[in-house]
Amino acid sequence: MQGTITTWFEDKGFGFIKDENGDNRYFHVIKVANPDLIKKDAAVTFEPTTNSKGLSAYAVKVIPDSKYIYIAGERLKITAIKSWVVFSEEEPVETKIDKENAVLSVGMLMSSIRPKATAKAGEMRTVKKLAVTTFQNKTLIFSEDEIDVEETVKMLKKVR
Repeated sequence: MQGTITTWFEDKGFGFIKDENGDNRYFHVIKVANPDLIKKDAAVTFEPTTNSKGLSAYAVKVIPDSKYIYIAGERLKITAIKSWVVFSEEEPVETKIDKENAVLSVGMLMSSIRPKATAKAGEMRTVKKLAVTTFQNKTLIFSEDEIDVEETVKMLKKVR
């Protein structure tokens, strides 16, 4: 079963895990395979059990945090990300994205389902974009046609 550590009392050696059903389960540090990784909000796998006091967990394993983040197929080391910014840019409606190298997103799928209005020559549209700059001064720009910009920013904020 999978869950997330919601509470951890390091000085007492126990805490609580919210399992995938939303139930809180007690766990003790001696039941954790990799106790050095225990921290609040860490993802875990475990075996569910019940003791005299209620729901508990044993054979707990903390899932290590990834050192990388993937955005539209680009693998970026989290510690290499210097900054990011969301901006909007005007571009011609007829601008096509590189379908060969694009990663399918909900936005792309929805736009292929929705009936399209016929674009007039020279008509412009506003496109939301995300620019990610690394400490190596490499800047990667992703458009809302490639990624869900808001969800990607949430993910970036979570790993920082």
